[in-house]
Amino acid sequence: MSPLARWCHRHRLAVVLVWVGLLLALGAGVGAAGNAFGNGPTSQDTDSARATALLQQASDSAAGKSGRIVWQVSGAEVTEPGAEQAMTGALEDIADAPGVASVTSPYAPDGRAQVSQDGRTAYATVAFDQDVSDGQIDHVKELATGPESKSLHIALNGQAFTVNPEPNAVADAMGIVLAFVVLLFAFRAVWVAALPIITAVIGVGTSALTVMLLSHVIRLSDTTLTLGSLIGLGVGIDYALFIVNRHRANLLAGMNVGESIAKSLNTSGRAVVFAGLTVVIALLGMLTLNVGIINGMAIGAAVTVVLTVLAAITLLPALLGLIGPRVLSRGERRETAGQGGRRSSDRAGLWARWAERVQSRPRILGAVALAVLAALALPTLSLRLGASDDGNLPTTSTNRQAYDMVAEGFGPGFNGPLVLAVQAPGAADRAAAGRLVTALKEVDGVASASAAPLKDGQTVGVISVVPTTSPQSAATSDLIHDLRRDVIPAAERGTSMKVYVGGVTASNDDFASVLMGKLPIFILVIAALGFLLLTVAFRSLLIPAVGAVLNILSIGVAFGAIVVVFQYGFGAGLLGLGAAGPIESFVPILVVGIMFGLSMDYQVFLVSRMREEWAHTGDSRRAVRVGQAETGKVIAVAATIMVCVFGSFVFGGMRVISEFGVSLAVAVAVDALLIRMVVVPALMHLSGRANWWLPRRLDRALPHVSVEGPMDGPTHPQRPVREPETAGLAN
Repeated sequence: MSPLARWCHRHRLAVVLVWVGLLLALGAGVGAAGNAFGNGPTSQDTDSARATALLQQASDSAAGKSGRIVWQVSGAEVTEPGAEQAMTGALEDIADAPGVASVTSPYAPDGRAQVSQDGRTAYATVAFDQDVSDGQIDHVKELATGPESKSLHIALNGQAFTVNPEPNAVADAMGIVLAFVVLLFAFRAVWVAALPIITAVIGVGTSALTVMLLSHVIRLSDTTLTLGSLIGLGVGIDYALFIVNRHRANLLAGMNVGESIAKSLNTSGRAVVFAGLTVVIALLGMLTLNVGIINGMAIGAAVTVVLTVLAAITLLPALLGLIGPRVLSRGERRETAGQGGRRSSDRAGLWARWAERVQSRPRILGAVALAVLAALALPTLSLRLGASDDGNLPTTSTNRQAYDMVAEGFGPGFNGPLVLAVQAPGAADRAAAGRLVTALKEVDGVASASAAPLKDGQTVGVISVVPTTSPQSAATSDLIHDLRRDVIPAAERGTSMKVYVGGVTASNDDFASVLMGKLPIFILVIAALGFLLLTVAFRSLLIPAVGAVLNILSIGVAFGAIVVVFQYGFGAGLLGLGAAGPIESFVPILVVGIMFGLSMDYQVFLVSRMREEWAHTGDSRRAVRVGQAETGKVIAVAATIMVCVFGSFVFGGMRVISEFGVSLAVAVAVDALLIRMVVVPALMHLSGRANWWLPRRLDRALPHVSVEGPMDGPTHPQRPVREPETAGLAN
């Protein structure tokens, strides 16, 4: 890494200009090509996917988007002359509007089913042409809400009228501002606060533009960009901070700027590359799940991490060279100048005292920390996956208001009916389909069931089943399973009829079931991968084993946080996150990959400094204490920055991103302050020399990777004959 650092230092202006030029070139490319984000189907080889495929094959035309207009009258019925006249006029104008294919009105002769039993609520369905524009849909929205008055409340929902929250630029910028304040407060130097943020922002900006262009090549969801920014800002600021912090220490020790940059990149820079590599491997490991939406998010996030690491090891050294010694505060520059360019290391600070406390009482502190972690992870046991819908939006949203009015007027299951695709090639099959409709009406949990009559020559029919419970209810999920396990097989018996349960509600339930089944295996694979990487890095078996177990525990804390806030609903209203509901199905998978990488980051930065001291002295207890004391401050600051960045995304207005923000912010804080600053050093003090043990044959078989860089000065053999202190006996 030293040659790269020296080259970037010598050509610092050119390196900065190359990064700026790359940013401008990518921006021009995006300006010309735009992006092609899109959400593909979530289900794969599932019953709902087969239902969708069957209905698409049988469809006579490719339908466009559709939406629902819902209205409710206060103190009267929707058939009251004033309300009916106002809404009929609006629906006629909508039917004549550009881009509209058809309007199904409750005031038509066959529209009585679109009026609630109490007569206060009604809805109309608007079908749009396949090539309808956003402007045409907006025009329909204006026409639909035109008759609204104090007594007539109108709201819209459905695919065409879904309002996706715009990213909150103020909230995102607030995270960066808070990160700057934290850095400035911790180091009392403007450039120390500015450089990590500048490096991270350029890295994330470059990656965001790259991901936009990449969306033309592979399918990427519309949340990929925001998720990449969330991860990239967090790790980008942290990676740059670790290098800057080492550079400052070198300058305070008397090195000149060029020598210090080379040394910093050859030590902390190596750790940054290794840490970034673990994050990328964890993210790309999600490709083994073979789930389209997750594949796209994983690739987009991995590209972001790669470019932020590249910025940290090339752009940052160039910027450090440009500002020279000003990375130190004025007081530090005066102090080092007064002492001949060298300042003695001060190890009597807060983190040094805390490291001594952990060394003196590892059993008690470790046990208390583990108990707290277990309590925070406990809600994970009730984790329920699903998909958010309009019912989870804030009550101020028109989509949420329409959802609530439909639930009140027609029942909660009306917002998510089940669509049964029926393949009935013969007359006997059509008769069996009719008997199935009758049987469905008698099933517990079914509010209504109806089927459109098959036309001559048609072999595929549709049965609509309205549950008595909401789409996100566990009872609705149970109903889907009951239909597939008992009701439908009984109807199919003795016939060639095939029935598949589909629709949005069933598709979401299938997707959640698929991912829930893969989640435990994925966690075990990730833990095994972490064990292997740490074994190679630190030539130890115990440290990787402890790290793998603690990584799982930190992931449990992340899950516990989102269960409490989003599934239980504690604090969700105060944060403006809408109503409680199940956790978005793909969130836990991505959290596993991200938290694995972030946990590995802190483990690498902490243990690499411990191993560096161990190689110098052969004293395990001193190595653990010194490593914790010297990295404690920067890990705490880095974690605080990540909490600020992740926390700011909670207020961005997107429920999925808010779930990531809450889970990662809580987990990072707990991981850094409890796991890395209490549990890991406590267990290492108790283990003593066993921390660094590796069988000789395995040592020779594994590749040698120097995370901490080449050692300066004398080094102690890896297996000292004896330790000065008795390891592991402190209470």
